[in-house]
Amino acid sequence: MSIDTSINLPPDAAPLQVLIIEDDPMMLLGLEQSLMAHPQLEIIGQAEDGYLGVQAALKLKPDVVVMDIGLPRLDGIAATQQIKAALPNTHVVMLTSHKTETEIIAALSSGADAYCIKGASVERLLSAIAAAVEGATYLDPQIARQVIENLKPPSPKSNVAHLSERELEVLKLMVEGYSNPEIAEKLYLSPNTVKTHVRGIMNKLSVDDRVQAAVVALRSGLV
Repeated sequence: MSIDTSINLPPDAAPLQVLIIEDDPMMLLGLEQSLMAHPQLEIIGQAEDGYLGVQAALKLKPDVVVMDIGLPRLDGIAATQQIKAALPNTHVVMLTSHKTETEIIAALSSGADAYCIKGASVERLLSAIAAAVEGATYLDPQIARQVIENLKPPSPKSNVAHLSERELEVLKLMVEGYSNPEIAEKLYLSPNTVKTHVRGIMNKLSVDDRVQAAVVALRSGLV
């Protein structure tokens, strides 16, 4: 069964405008071709270093920025910080080969909405974009556990017992890095139903976002 990588936009909404900041010409070309094939995305610009990327973002005001970390002149973490400070409604999706704990935490702390590892499928990147646009924090399954285990302590373990069986299923998939559309596909639910479950999970666990909810799951031994 194929994964639903659609992005939840109103039927009459314009495509999301995407800026790509990547210094590898071949990677840049591949990204452009892959994302241009998606009907809900429009590539409006590209930049080959972080400094030019910030300038392009401030000028173009994209909906989504796909950003590498290892960029010339200004790295992707600093560039993200500057872009989010000026354009808080712009979603930044990190797409990088960097996997160290320090870089991952720094990227998320700088305001990145999603963190993907290069070499993953196009579907995975599209899922990250979809999750970011929905307001979720997306972590590539390859690095999700090491990030989650180093975030702030969760709420009391007893709160986990308040979750329903369906909420536990949703929570386990959240820990694995799946976005709402992917969870809906796997559990044969509608995206709206998944959103309702996610909100219920966060309320019962007294956490502020999906990542903190996943912390509770890991430290409570659920996964």
